[in-house]
Amino acid sequence: MIQINSKEVKKGDTFIALKGYNEDGHKYIDEAIRNGALKVICEKGNYNVETIIVDDTKKYLDNYLKKNYYKKIKDLKLIGITGTNGKTTTAYLIYQALNKLNIKCAYIGTIGFYMKDKVKNLNNTTPSILEIYNMLIECKNNGIEYVVMEVSSHALSMGRVNTLKFKYGILTNLTIDHLDFHKTFDNYVKAKSKLFLACENSFINKDDKNYKKVINDKTNIVYYGYKSNNYKIINYRYDSNYMNFDIIIDSRVYTFKTKILGKYNIYNIIGVIMILRGIGIDIDEIIKIVEEIEHPKGRMDTIKYNNSSIIIDYAHTEDAIFKVINCVKEYTKGKIYCIIGCGGNRQKSKRPIMAYYATSLSDYCILTSDNPRFEDANDIIEDMKTGIFKDNYEVIVDRYKAIKRGIELLRSNDSLLILGKGHENYQIIKDKKFHHDDKECVMEIIDRVI
Repeated sequence: MIQINSKEVKKGDTFIALKGYNEDGHKYIDEAIRNGALKVICEKGNYNVETIIVDDTKKYLDNYLKKNYYKKIKDLKLIGITGTNGKTTTAYLIYQALNKLNIKCAYIGTIGFYMKDKVKNLNNTTPSILEIYNMLIECKNNGIEYVVMEVSSHALSMGRVNTLKFKYGILTNLTIDHLDFHKTFDNYVKAKSKLFLACENSFINKDDKNYKKVINDKTNIVYYGYKSNNYKIINYRYDSNYMNFDIIIDSRVYTFKTKILGKYNIYNIIGVIMILRGIGIDIDEIIKIVEEIEHPKGRMDTIKYNNSSIIIDYAHTEDAIFKVINCVKEYTKGKIYCIIGCGGNRQKSKRPIMAYYATSLSDYCILTSDNPRFEDANDIIEDMKTGIFKDNYEVIVDRYKAIKRGIELLRSNDSLLILGKGHENYQIIKDKKFHHDDKECVMEIIDRVI
């Protein structure tokens, strides 16, 4: 077998030494050989097993996979979702909707690899091209027809999906993110735009001010949003635990009812509507499905506590925090409390902005840790505090204690938002992962109180 991770090499495997953003696979060739590799593909070096020197190991792997395996997966219909926020929700809702219609669909993205009853955790939103091929072959062998995949800017920039063709592509939105990797916003947008060169049909959010930067003349483009004439949002309103919204499709107004609350989630749900219509599902059937689908894990995950709500969400960008808090404000009668941290060794410029939105939009905020990695959590919080202009906050570095404090503050009709980690079940401190799950913490604390 071909392997790109030296730790996964078994006797008789071939190891390809890839150069990544943080790591160079050439450093792990000796380990791969010790683990049983009988052949090495690399760009330099001399080893005591069969060694093939190539100019570019990434290009070699792409060509090898395409030549030997693409024919096995070419009939799979791929749906690619890219954008700053909303990728996971949009992709998961499409996956859920198709399976409810008995159309066999798999999902690859932030919350894992979902196929039938199988769920596998993944290290990256978009895995390596070798992992993707292995998953797609598994999908094909299991009779899957559609695969919906989150496609990150990192993956597009590093060519992880270069050899794949997508039946549909969706752009959710574009706001500043990952500048630690891309350096400039233009580079970030250029990376996102690569997906739509590989799509037969593109669905573009016309309300996003940067949408024109990703479109090209090689695909069929359909627009959606308040400014669109294709899938035009008219309005929305809340009805008990549901949200209703109206869309003009083909000059006719349709009303949809959903459990998924928040104006920004209308865009994610339209992703479902567009894909289902694209594959020929009747609109009345789509209306029924929209009412049934539910949030993915860690996205607006709501726990009722007495007469208050505790909401766990993955929001970890300025735009996502702004949208999530404003969404909850629309239906919260009491106060809004927010728990938030920022990731270490990531884009520092967004820390004060995230803290500004959290403190200015909520009644009270608790600043805490969130994957500090190789930075000191206190230093990260100091960066956050430079964006705060109110005194409605406190600092509790220990995330469990911060959650406990947030729950203690709740009174009738209040809401507590625990932001940043969502589905994650770990804290990254230095280079180690320690178990931490926001929802588990909430349930444990509530059980003790009750």
